[in-house]
Amino acid sequence: MAKVIVVANQKGGCSKTSVVTNLSIGLAMKGKKVCVIDADPQGSLTASLGYQEPDAIRYTLATIMTKIINEEEIDPEEGILHHEEGVDLVPANIELSGMEVSLANAMSRELILKEYVDMIRDQYDYILIDCMPSLGVMTINALVAADRVLIPVQAAYLPVKGLQQLLKTVMVVKKGNRELGI
Repeated sequence: MAKVIVVANQKGGCSKTSVVTNLSIGLAMKGKKVCVIDADPQGSLTASLGYQEPDAIRYTLATIMTKIINEEEIDPEEGILHHEEGVDLVPANIELSGMEVSLANAMSRELILKEYVDMIRDQYDYILIDCMPSLGVMTINALVAADRVLIPVQAAYLPVKGLQQLLKTVMVVKKGNRELGI
């Protein structure tokens, strides 16, 4: 059963995507089975793994989450891209930006990503989730699905101020996900 690690910070440009990319490839080089989930509509993780046109990808995290919200049957393997470095990728693109609105009206909206992660969890040693720079419903979904959260932060006033806000959010999420650690 995979360890699920979220890399999150509501501040942009703090190396979240670089951490996920390098950690996932490093784990794969050590023989671990790794899946990365791009939970950012910018698709930076998808692009950093060589898929230069994320918006051209037809089956993404948004597709999966929409099917779960609509209670449609899904094949958990569908849409997973297999990267040459030995890392599997659930890609994202601009379609994911509409997910915040879709999630606002969904029942148990904070559990949608967890439902998908639970479907694929037994196939991997690690699942890493790259979050968008926000504390919105998508980031809450990632935290609910996770065992651990990594918070990359620069040693400066504003990033540390943002860290305090994220830590408060993590404490709220821990009420429903007692396994979540930092």
